[in-house]
Amino acid sequence: MAQATETLSIEQRLTDLVVSAHDVCSTNGTISDDCAAAWDAVEEVQAEISHRRSTAKTPLVVYCDDHPDAPECRIYDV
Repeated sequence: MAQATETLSIEQRLTDLVVSAHDVCSTNGTISDDCAAAWDAVEEVQAEISHRRSTAKTPLVVYCDDHPDAPECRIYDV
């Protein structure tokens, strides 16, 4: 459950950064250093979200870690 809460908060952070980037770019111009830095921050958070999603365990993996002998967790050689 903590993972879901962290994901929501980082996704909210991403949303806030996108809004901020739009504001900075409309104020300072789209080719300004501040605009580029704002979008770099957005890209960093997007990369972190992607990384967290790729390393998260699925519910089946968690279940199989706890119950390795369960029929759902057996691995058969074909």
